[in-house]
Order: sequence, then C-alpha cells, then structure tokens
Amino acid sequence: MKHQNGNTVITKDGIKTNGHSSNGIKQSLPEDPKDFQENFEETPIYIAVLTYLCYGILVLVGHVRDFLRNAGLENEKACTEPRQSGFVPLFQSWESFYTRHVYRRIRDCFNRPICSVAGPTMDVLERTTTNHWWTADLTGRSHNVINLGSYNYLGFSDCKGPCAEAAEKSIQKYGAGTCASKQELGFLDIHQELDLLVAEYLGMEAAITMPMGFATNSMNMPSLVGKGSLILSDELNHASLVLGSRLSGATIKTFKHNDMADLEKKLKAAVVDGQPRRSRAWKKILIVVEGVYSMEGSVIRLPEVIQLKKKYKAYVYLDEAHSIGALGSTGRGVVEYFGLNPRDIDVMMGTFTKSFGAAGGYIAGTKQLINHLRLNSHASIYSPTMCPAVCQQILSSMSIIMGRDGTLEGKKRIEQLKWNTKYFRRELIKKGFIIYGNDNSPVVPLLVFFPTKLGAINRMCIEKGLGICVVGFPATQL
Repeated sequence: MKHQNGNTVITKDGIKTNGHSSNGIKQSLPEDPKDFQENFEETPIYIAVLTYLCYGILVLVGHVRDFLRNAGLENEKACTEPRQSGFVPLFQSWESFYTRHVYRRIRDCFNRPICSVAGPTMDVLERTTTNHWWTADLTGRSHNVINLGSYNYLGFSDCKGPCAEAAEKSIQKYGAGTCASKQELGFLDIHQELDLLVAEYLGMEAAITMPMGFATNSMNMPSLVGKGSLILSDELNHASLVLGSRLSGATIKTFKHNDMADLEKKLKAAVVDGQPRRSRAWKKILIVVEGVYSMEGSVIRLPEVIQLKKKYKAYVYLDEAHSIGALGSTGRGVVEYFGLNPRDIDVMMGTFTKSFGAAGGYIAGTKQLINHLRLNSHASIYSPTMCPAVCQQILSSMSIIMGRDGTLEGKKRIEQLKWNTKYFRRELIKKGFIIYGNDNSPVVPLLVFFPTKLGAINRMCIEKGLGICVVGFPATQL
C-alpha cells in the first residue's frame, strides 16, 4: 500500500496505489462501475515554478502600486476602505489587496451579464472599460455561445417545454411566493408533495426541502452536531460544508482528499483518545464528504467510507449536489453509481440547482432525523419556504427522470450526459490538455495554471463561441 498526495486507489489486482498519476497514466478501481478511473496528472515542475513566479510578480507589482498610491504618485483610483479613527477595518487587508491587484485584472471574465435563457446556448453581453476594469460599460453587442459553464446537467432549465408550462400553471394556482416559513403559514400541499417525491426518488424514509442549497448545509449541520462532537471533513469540501461545520461548534479535523488510510487513522485516534484534555468519548463522529467535487471533478470512494463508518460506529454526511441526477443509471447519484444501499447513508444532502434546473436543496434520512430538522433547523424555522413555481419545476423534472411522464426522456438525457462527459474528456486529453477528475464526472477541469492564461483563454473562448467558467486561486489550490 502506497500513499502519495493524499489519495489511494485500488487497482484491478486489488492492490492499493496512490490516486495521482504521472505522465497521464491512469489507475483504476474495480467497483460496480467497471470503468471507474480518475486522472490527476502531476504538474510539471517548471510549470509549477512559473506559476508561483507569475503570482509573485502580481503581488510585488501590487505592493509597489499601493506604495505609489499612498505617496500620491499613483493616479489610478482604488476601491479601498477609508481609515476611520476608532473603527475596526471592515475588510481583511489581503482580501482587499487581492481584489484590487489580481482579480481586477481579469474582472471582465467574471459576472458576465447574460441576456437569454442559460440553456444549451446563451447570449452574453459584451463589456468594455476605460479604467482598467475598475468599472465596465456595455457596448450593446452580444455573443451567442455554447454553454459549457453552467451546472444545467440534464438541460431542464429552459423557458419552454413541460417543466416551464407546469411551473407557469403553479404560479396561477399558488402565486409567486409563500412569504412565510414552514412552521407558520408557508407549508403548502405542493411542498409536502415535493418532500414525499424526493424521499421516494432517493430511496430514503423521509426528506425535507430548503429554498437555498448553500443554507441546506450551513444551517442544518449545527442542528446535527455540537460541542463534544467531532467532524471529520474532506479537505476539499465545499464552503457551505465548511461554514456549517464551524457554526456547529463541533471539533473539526480534516483528512486528505479521498484518502481512506488518512481517514481511518483519524477515526482510530478519535475512538482511542476521545476528546482532548477530557479523555471522554466523542458524543458523535460525523464523516462529511461530497459525491462529486466541483473543482477537481473527482468522485468520493463511498464504499470505503461506509466500511469505515460501520467499523468505527460513526455517521456519514453525504453532499450529492453535483452527483444527484448526473451519476447512476437512473440519476440517483453516487450511491446508485456504486450500487450501494441508500439507507447506509445517515444524512443524504443534495441540491436542485444542477440536474433539476431549479433552486434549493434537500436532506433525506430517517423519519426521526427529518422530524428533528423540521423542529430545530434554522433553515426550517426562520426561512420562507420554496416558491411554488420552483417546487413544480423540481416535481416535473424529477418525474421525467423517474419516467413517470410515460416516456424515456429522462433516461435519454442521463445517457446523453454520460456520453458527452466521456467524449469531451477523451478528446481534450487527446489534444494534450491536463484534465483532472473521474472519467464519469460531469465536472471537467482543464488546467491552465497561470492567472494571465485564465483571462486569455476565457476571452478567446467567448470570441470563438464557447461559454466557459475560469476559476483560480484562492477558489482552487494555487
């Protein structure tokens, strides 16, 4: 057994090796999906050095310009916070510095205004600037581009078709919003119908839905664990999971991404040593992982996570935001992808903002768990319920995926997504690009490394008719 870069993989011979690979050589894992492969080609050393150098030059130039600005020699304005006597700074200095001198240089690549439905193709408004992107103005032109940047995995987010028509009818019946929480006057029959359908679709006893995906994690985790509990979190978990863990007050420890040996080591230490300075057993140990990781495109090694959970009597919190609807033969996520029993997952979370073309999120589990969240979750008590039209969008798209509309449209879309994913990855690798992640992951990260290239490739793709997302440090590792 070898461990390197925090990843382990089981080869066809049953031998564990590191999850990363050099020179594009892949390691495979013989789960139920026999073509489970993940590729994490090592960064060439000269590329790594040049990337650090590129960021270093940007930071150095930024400090020089700040010095010139403070001396009155720099005329270019800066969005800096005024220094007021007796007041604590509102922004952290590094965040403000990074926004001024790094993010601003490629600001045109983010927050692009879209003036059409963000479907298979979309119209992106063109912007220009006269002050180095401190501000931007519209030129009146637009670019029609292929949408390669959204999470509309199955194409249900559209302004026409059965989903849109059903959503329109729901507005006529229920109105545009509920204006109340679940525990007041905001819980309609359509919300109950949605909760029941989500539970049935996932194969769980019960489910509860929330109007915001981010809050589904951040506002519900504090209701599940607290002081005296331990959270073991994958180091690459989403910000919503990180925030929810911090708000809970529980002790947090991270383990290396998808490294089951490191996870077991920390589980064993937690069981043997207990709480620090008190030597008492932890009230709960919660393992927090995602199905598909949105920046790396990797898939969690869920069979091994469940084995460790059972071995050390822990709980599993699974975030299926990017895997529900996108993995598995019927779109039921990473649990179905590995052929596992969904009841082995203690807390199954997901969002409706990807495959279902809507908004909000859900948590599924036992009836006891869901009843607890209904009574104790801040997201359930204080937040207005989901808009009826959004509920209907989810009901319609989920029914199509399940085949309840009497057609094979849902299965067809799932199969098309799988084909597109594999074809897109294979052709990019053939052209020599470094592509990360699992071969079946709908998230396809293409590495360009340099912050200057982020802007260049985004602008070039827009001109060529491709709408992509570029992401850099600190949203990803440098």
